[in-house]
Amino acid sequence: MKNLSLIIPAKYEKESLPKVLIELKKYRITTYIILEKKDIETVKCAKKFRVNIVYQKGKGYGNALIEGIQKVKTKYFIIFNADGSFNPSEIKKIVKKATSTNYDMVFASRYENRNSGSEDDTWITFIGNKIFTLFGKIFFGLPVSDILYTYVLCDTKKTKKLKLKSNDFRFCVELPIKAIKKNYRITSISSYERSRIAGRKKVNAIRDGFLILTSMIKLFFY
Repeated sequence: MKNLSLIIPAKYEKESLPKVLIELKKYRITTYIILEKKDIETVKCAKKFRVNIVYQKGKGYGNALIEGIQKVKTKYFIIFNADGSFNPSEIKKIVKKATSTNYDMVFASRYENRNSGSEDDTWITFIGNKIFTLFGKIFFGLPVSDILYTYVLCDTKKTKKLKLKSNDFRFCVELPIKAIKKNYRITSISSYERSRIAGRKKVNAIRDGFLILTSMIKLFFY
């Protein structure tokens, strides 16, 4: 896939990252792994593969993605998890959705239809996601059904123009909201989230939920 890159933030993912990269190998996609230098074990794992290693200068999930986006040179990129929860077999249909209908962003969704689902969702993240997705539809007209799920394909050039700033999980709402305000063409596509290979969610439902809510309020007046 010559016009596509993957951005994979991989903070303390030494157990899952090698398995994810082995699974991705057959797709031959340019891949950027965003790492912290102090995460020595994960760095060692990444160096065993033909990937582009980007040492994160800042901190946080959003910052890792923003730094990764700046490195991408292909027309499109997809944000991909290092924990094994994203199924790479879905990449082809996500790309096809974007290229065949000229969408600027395609958001994979665990709640799109009967073929969607998750083995990794909890009741509190499910409820929170539904609330924020509803807010996104009511206040911004977002045509997405899973706003906090970051399995997303983006047009690289247009995404760079958004000047994204969120260093943490507020990135999840900043990306689609700023895009819709620029009249970018956005859509959703069904996805099935697998169980993570190792580790646990890095999201703090209460703290991050509050930050996401305040971010949406600020973006409403942006």
